[in-house]
Amino acid sequence: MTVIPNSATTRAVIFAPHGRDATIARTLLEEAGIRSIVCANPLQFENSLDEDACFALVTEEALRLADLHGIRTRLSAQPAWSDLPFIILTQRNAASEASSDATTLYEIAGNVTLLERPFRPATFVSVARTAFKARRRQFEARNLIEELHESEERLRTALLAGHLGTWELDATEWTLTASAAFKEFFGCVSDDPFSYEDLLNSVHGDDRERIRETLRITVETGADYAVELRNVWPDGSIHWADVRARLGRDRAGRHPRLVGVASDITDRKTNQEAMTKLNQMLEEHVAARTAELREAHATVLAEIAHRERAEEQLRQAQKMEMIGQLTGGVAHDFNNLLMAVLGNLDLLRKHIPDDPRTARLINGALQGAQRGAALTQRLLAFARRQDLKVEPRNLADLVRGAADLIERSAGTHIELRQDLPPDLPLALVDANQIELAVLNLIVNARDAMPDGGVLSIAIDHVRVPKTADLAAGHYVRLVVGDTGYGMDAHTIEKATEPFFSTKGVGKGTGLGLSMVHGLAVQLNGALRLRSTVGVGTTAELWLPVTTMIAAEEKATEPSSSSETAEKITVLVVDDDALIAMSTVDMLEDLGHEVIEANSGDRALEILQQDRAIDLLLTDYSMPRMNGAQLAAAARQIRPELPVLLATGYAELPTASGKALPKIGKPYQQDQLAMEIKRVLKESARPQSLPFTS
Repeated sequence: MTVIPNSATTRAVIFAPHGRDATIARTLLEEAGIRSIVCANPLQFENSLDEDACFALVTEEALRLADLHGIRTRLSAQPAWSDLPFIILTQRNAASEASSDATTLYEIAGNVTLLERPFRPATFVSVARTAFKARRRQFEARNLIEELHESEERLRTALLAGHLGTWELDATEWTLTASAAFKEFFGCVSDDPFSYEDLLNSVHGDDRERIRETLRITVETGADYAVELRNVWPDGSIHWADVRARLGRDRAGRHPRLVGVASDITDRKTNQEAMTKLNQMLEEHVAARTAELREAHATVLAEIAHRERAEEQLRQAQKMEMIGQLTGGVAHDFNNLLMAVLGNLDLLRKHIPDDPRTARLINGALQGAQRGAALTQRLLAFARRQDLKVEPRNLADLVRGAADLIERSAGTHIELRQDLPPDLPLALVDANQIELAVLNLIVNARDAMPDGGVLSIAIDHVRVPKTADLAAGHYVRLVVGDTGYGMDAHTIEKATEPFFSTKGVGKGTGLGLSMVHGLAVQLNGALRLRSTVGVGTTAELWLPVTTMIAAEEKATEPSSSSETAEKITVLVVDDDALIAMSTVDMLEDLGHEVIEANSGDRALEILQQDRAIDLLLTDYSMPRMNGAQLAAAARQIRPELPVLLATGYAELPTASGKALPKIGKPYQQDQLAMEIKRVLKESARPQSLPFTS
């Protein structure tokens, strides 16, 4: 029997005359434990395609040098069991000539795998090992075939060398003459009488009619008698006999006689059954190996697809993070500009004469600046840098509380359906921002149904495992669905990007969904969009469940700048002269004394002087020393000094479990007055300091 080649006796045949392909391939194959030879010319490559080759590796451009006719002749001479695998290294955007050669080789060889360059080493090794394993299975199949042929030859030899029993039947008198060996084939002792009747009685009941019919045809036509039959021995065992004969007559042409031989073919029948089982096992083995290859191929494809999805998600996350950083920075700077505009307009409105036209112009400018402030809040929401006031709330209660606003926003031409269960767990949210997010989703759904449709709002409680955008745990899911235009895959992919909109000019800022997305992420949740063109869109806002107990709503005392406030001395710190001027003007208009500083270092110098200072009002974002760092240093000098931070976005550190008081830019005079009053009131109470030495 031929020995199955292994990695020590077989080698891969490499024909890659251009570049470093041959060197790289040989190195990778050696690392994988596969021997290889590199052919220097087409003739050497053709001559190397023998039974010792486990597979052939050839570049697409090298096929133009090879003698495809010679390769065809070489492959045609392969034994029936052999199907030499070919691996063709193709080139992305390859020329048509090389591609044609590859196609021709594919038609000649059949067993061809195309591998596009550039390739990953792991992919190349996987393809090479697959080809090597396939070749080994061919060698295994060859050995099995040889074993089957050898077994069949031994069976033939045994039958020829075995003893044959002779018999003669008088077809007129139906008398049987049988040799001892013949009788033994039917389970009788050689000395026992054995008549034709005894013969029929020993034959298996299912075979009797068949041998009678065969005998009749032989007598009538003169055809040779040949039948394989089962016979039952006295001990009940079943044996097989091959009975053959020719018809003879006397010289007168009468008295037909059958003279023939018989052999015991029980072993042969047994071997045939075993061979059948072996063939079945072989087929099952081949099928199993084929299934393994298909499964391995599917696994590789799945891994590639998974890797591509992961890479795409990473690219998308990086892009959104970059956009978020840019957006947050722009919004912060824009807030500073709006701060100066709103502050000055607010003061200007208070000090101009009672002129309706002038008042209308100022109010228009104020409204425009306030709209700009709202726009920056949406930008900060997308950038996840807005200042959130989170508390445990029931989302269903929030939606019910905004029912009138939701109905007005949806419009009369929209059918509104709501599913708001009464017993939902609480979520840690900013109520105002959530209401704004819901309204954004409602408006988007409404705009997608200009001719009317169904707008549904549903809330439920869902437990999810860890996903790409959510941690494992319990979530409250708010679902807003519509039956509108729908979005394609490209639109959904870009829907949460800031300033992206499918609406007409002047019909939207493109910040609605980006704000909702940023809010969801900032609350450790997610926004998921599903849509089908022509069917509708579903937006899902996922928010994590909290075990915190909802706090009772506290009534707030109305406050305004018109109330008489205590006159104090305020140290204002801001590196932006325009903002500082606006803030100083608002404070002086309130009757306070103001000391200015354009940096943290200058503010500390002032604090070290023997001057009465009742409040430190400082910008957060400053070079060298930010507002939080200045507050900590100031508390080292004056531990009881109240501090109020002004910031365009909230990324402020906390200490001792308590955040510094802050006011968001842009602010107006009334807001500033109320915050100063609140900070002074809070500082009068015994409390732990935000910063300690």
